[in-house]
Amino acid sequence: MDLSRYPLAELAGRIGTPFFLYDGEILAERLAELAAFSEGPRLHARYAMKANSARKVLERVREAGFWIDAVSGNEVLRAGRAGFPMGNEPPVVMLTCDVFRDNGLATVVEQGVLPNVGSPGQIRNLADAGYRGPIAMRVNPGFGHGHVQACDTGGPSSKHGIWHEDIADAVKLARAAGFPIVGLHAHVGTGPQIAEFDANMRRLANVFGDLLPLFPDVTAVNFGGGLPHPYRPGAPHIDLQGYRRFLLEAASMLSEIAGKALRVEIEPGRYPVAGMGLLVARVTDVKATRTNEKGEGHEFIMVDAGFNDLIRPAMYGSYHEISIVGAGAAREPATFVVAGPLCESGDVFTRDDQELLVPRALGRPDPGDLLVLHDTGAYGAAQSSNYVSMSRAPQVFWEHGKATLIARRETLGDILRAECDQAL
Repeated sequence: MDLSRYPLAELAGRIGTPFFLYDGEILAERLAELAAFSEGPRLHARYAMKANSARKVLERVREAGFWIDAVSGNEVLRAGRAGFPMGNEPPVVMLTCDVFRDNGLATVVEQGVLPNVGSPGQIRNLADAGYRGPIAMRVNPGFGHGHVQACDTGGPSSKHGIWHEDIADAVKLARAAGFPIVGLHAHVGTGPQIAEFDANMRRLANVFGDLLPLFPDVTAVNFGGGLPHPYRPGAPHIDLQGYRRFLLEAASMLSEIAGKALRVEIEPGRYPVAGMGLLVARVTDVKATRTNEKGEGHEFIMVDAGFNDLIRPAMYGSYHEISIVGAGAAREPATFVVAGPLCESGDVFTRDDQELLVPRALGRPDPGDLLVLHDTGAYGAAQSSNYVSMSRAPQVFWEHGKATLIARRETLGDILRAECDQAL
């Protein structure tokens, strides 16, 4: 992203730091790519809203013609507030979760959205709650891999879905409960390498083909999400048209097996929103450690954003490009570790998935300069928290040269609002 497009210093002066900035024009470009990717009733995209559930983002997704994959009852209701219709004819909103927590089960019953079950227990939960509509079924096909092991969404180490060898028993349980199974779903990769993603999709098409005879009522087959986003400079972009051709071939193959036209779905989450986002922080200090007489150690750029704002580097060792805005941007690069304000040694933005520090080459900033973490539109604000009673950062939507505050900085009152002293 060309940072000169945005008045970052002006915005920082008005709303403080840290803050998220979302470029609505980049979002529109990514959504247009995926909208062109669709093929009428044969190929359709659901937005995995857990990546970024800001109302402005959801409204843009709805206007682009996407459906929704939600993973909690409140996500279903947030989608409804953003204008997505409830009900299951058609199933515009689908709820995919491993456990019906809080209002999840009640939301399915009351709103009539399509539940995508991932365990036999969820089938029993729905029957006990009085649900009498159709369901989708999530299968664990026995393989899959994410960008790190913690993101595995298929295979023996993944908690998601019903193990492929147990699907027949789950189908019998659903039939006994009177639930037509209208969707077959799997998700086998979250941001893996492109070649691996492609190979897994082709394997999954064959698994679906083998399972389809068990599902006479199925109208849609969902290949899940995981479209890779190029976080590192120079990283390859996925060939969307090649992926589209594969999915259309899969739609033809699976429709022939089923003896009827099936809809093929995908669930992009990070792909449309990751690249639109910046996390803008302020440099508070530059300091050093030394371990021996040679002065070996690290120099730390201290900033006011932490893993309470962007947890991906601390959780996964995820890479985000970093830029300096200010006097330091023009200086000869040196190597720095970038760290935040939290009382946690893991509050570092420059580390790998083995929890090792990986210093970056950056111009030496002055205190007061801005530091920008790129590609934070997915799983940035969505995974942020009030750890150590920090306020969650504001979110700014930038479009056609204008900035709109779409989420203000939280106050202590916001953080304490749910506290009570109520006898039970």
